[in-house]
Amino acid sequence: MFEQLTQLAQQFGVESVVKNQAVPNEQNEAVMSEASNSIFSGLQKIVAEGGADQLAGLFLGNNAQNNSNPVVQQLTEQLTGNLGEKFGISNETASSVAGSLIPQILGSLVNKAKDPNDSSFQISDVIAAISGNSGQNSSIMEAISKYGGQFGLDQNADGKVDISDAMSAITKNGGGLGGMLGKLFGK
Repeated sequence: MFEQLTQLAQQFGVESVVKNQAVPNEQNEAVMSEASNSIFSGLQKIVAEGGADQLAGLFLGNNAQNNSNPVVQQLTEQLTGNLGEKFGISNETASSVAGSLIPQILGSLVNKAKDPNDSSFQISDVIAAISGNSGQNSSIMEAISKYGGQFGLDQNADGKVDISDAMSAITKNGGGLGGMLGKLFGK
C-alpha cells in the first residue's frame, strides 16, 4: 500500500509541490515522500487511538476530499507540521501544500478502494496495511459493516453487512454484484 500512496503523492504533487516555487526543487521528491509517509503513519495513529469509526466513515462516504473531514484535517495538520519541521518550509506554504495534497491523495485512495474494477487497492488490503494486521482490523471492518447497515445495505436484517447481503441483493434486485457493491461503497 505504501508504494501506491507514494505513486499518488507523485501524481498529485506535480501541481502543489513541483510547480510550487516556494518549495525548493531539490526538496520536491522528499516533500512528496513525506506526504505519503504522513498519510500512512497518520492513518495508523488514528487506528491505534481507536478511530475505527472515523476511518470507516472515510471509506464509506464521499468526503475524503473534504477539508472539513476530521481525518483529512488531522492528516493535513500532521503534514503541515512535518514539512515545516523537516524542510524549513514556511507554515503558509506547508499548509497550502498539505491542504492540496492530502484531500487529493485520500480521495483517490478511497475511490480506487471502492472501485470494483480497480484491483490496485482493496479496502481490506488498505485496512490490513494501516492496522498492521492487528485486532484493529476487525473493528474497522465492523464499523464499515455497522455504517453499511445504516444505509440499508443489510439485506437479510441480521445486523451486519456481509456476503449474504450481497447474495440477497442479487436475487432480490437483479442488480448484480456490481450494483450491490456499488451501493455499499457509495457509487
